[in-house]
Amino acid sequence: MSRVKSLLIRVEIDEAKKAHNCQANATHRIERGDKRLKVRNGRSWDHYCISCAAVIIGRDIATLQALQPRLQTPYVSPIET
Repeated sequence: MSRVKSLLIRVEIDEAKKAHNCQANATHRIERGDKRLKVRNGRSWDHYCISCAAVIIGRDIATLQALQPRLQTPYVSPIET
C-alpha cells in the first residue's frame, strides 16, 4: 500500500543569517536575525518576510478550506453526455 501524500511542500520558519529582500516584495527587507518563512523551491529555498508569509499562509488555508467541502459532495462529471 502506498504512503499518503501531502499537498504541503517543505516549509520552515527560521532566522535570517544575513540581511536580504523578501522574495514576494523587494521593498520588504529581512534583517539579520529576523524570523522568515522558508519554502522549498526545487533544490533551493525561497524566503519571505513575516508580513508576506501571513498573507501566503492565510490565502492557502482559505483555498484548502474551500476545497474540503467538495470532497463531501457526490462527484458530478464536468462533461455532460
